[in-house]
Amino acid sequence: MIGESVGFVRAVRVAGPGRELLPTDEPVDLVLVDGVIADIAPTGNLRPAGVVVEGEGGWLLPGLWDHHVHVLQWALAADRVPLGEVSSAHDAAAVMALAPLSDGRRIGSGFRDGLWADAPRLDLLDATTGDVPTYLINADVHSVWMNSAAFRRERFAPVASGMLVEEDAFEISRRLNAVEADVADDAVERMARAAAARGLVGLVDLDMTWNDEPWQRRAARGFDALRVSYGTYPQHLDRAIAEGLRTGDRVRGGRNDLVRVGPLKAITDGSLGTRTAACAHPYPGDPGNHGLLTVAPDDLVEMMTRATAAGLECAIHAIGDVANSHALDAYAVTGAVGTIEHAQLVAHADIPRFARLGVAASVQPEHALDDRDMTDAIWAGQSAQPYPLRALADSGANLRFGSDAPVAPLDPWAAMASAVFRTRDGREPWQAHQRVEIGTAIAASTAGGSTTPAEIAPGAVADLVIVGVDPLTADERALRSMPVRTTLVAGRVTHGV
Repeated sequence: MIGESVGFVRAVRVAGPGRELLPTDEPVDLVLVDGVIADIAPTGNLRPAGVVVEGEGGWLLPGLWDHHVHVLQWALAADRVPLGEVSSAHDAAAVMALAPLSDGRRIGSGFRDGLWADAPRLDLLDATTGDVPTYLINADVHSVWMNSAAFRRERFAPVASGMLVEEDAFEISRRLNAVEADVADDAVERMARAAAARGLVGLVDLDMTWNDEPWQRRAARGFDALRVSYGTYPQHLDRAIAEGLRTGDRVRGGRNDLVRVGPLKAITDGSLGTRTAACAHPYPGDPGNHGLLTVAPDDLVEMMTRATAAGLECAIHAIGDVANSHALDAYAVTGAVGTIEHAQLVAHADIPRFARLGVAASVQPEHALDDRDMTDAIWAGQSAQPYPLRALADSGANLRFGSDAPVAPLDPWAAMASAVFRTRDGREPWQAHQRVEIGTAIAASTAGGSTTPAEIAPGAVADLVIVGVDPLTADERALRSMPVRTTLVAGRVTHGV
């Protein structure tokens, strides 16, 4: 049934936005016409037509979105050595010594060294990996640990730590992602089918490359598993403007309207794990280190002004409180439309500015739990609020949830569970006062976000997901393990039945 267009959905209970418009909580039927919801009524009151999906009393939500994905890097991560569980530099080096080769290299990803007792060193990695080029990509992608053979291969001058950070690390990631087009597209197709199996109907692709070319190619090839909005980076802004790319436009050469131009993505500071997020207070034990502003405030204003004039929305990476303040200032000056990506540490005075300026907070709730111990240790001296989901929601900000895959797995249910319960693996909830309600989390996981969610109502596009457990009453474990029965994009089956 994958790929078939559906005309009728029978016996589902609406659990997401649009539920409040219905006169009953009993099962309903939906008539779909040309990929749009044409009618909704209590089960048995509408005439079935076309292909029928049997809901069997399952719960119906608007299709889910991930608003921050590095698509190719996530797709390729399946073939890289996972390092999320290693607890020291010595352990990581030992794991990589046994890693399988990939095109003559060893590649691992997902390590988090923020709380390691020992520090990464070039000689340590050399001792275990020898002459095989070896690359360990940090979970936050803002640093890469390499051995001497990798430095030689990439023609970078070696450093004693073996660690490259920020733009140097991004360049290494781009090189590692530069696989043959067919290999890349097949990996992306597998990734998209897996995402549909978790109820995803769309994502924002922020791969650090010229994304217009691969998405033209994939769209021409017939990619149809998800809706995609793809970003452009500052080094390609002139090209995007010259070629007339505007946010929301359909990709050139596509066989359907699922793939569209997205925002300008600019990275204005570093990350928590790399201790490069730009913060008001210094990092512990390093009084001169307040992190890095990787784009000067005046340059950010100029860049966003040009993008806005050309019809591009903006997606501004800001993790530390200083970076968030400058990003909000730039939105205020330029009148740009868009998001702040991450917003992991926000000054209390800046929290209401998101709603006031109409800037969406594109956040990754799983990061709060991934980083809870680092946050408590590394940001203990900061006066701003870390991971302020509830505070942003209460101020009227539009929350949009994502994963930042491969930093966290691409799973919208994990993001919702982290936002609602602020716990994982049986630990006590972390900063429980920043929990959000499940209704807010569901809305934040739809195309429009928490203040403008997609709805289940006549006239709405039939991007839908049917699940086997009521998300409004699910506990943390049930939400994370949510059984997804059927996913529809514009009324067409992308997963299930």
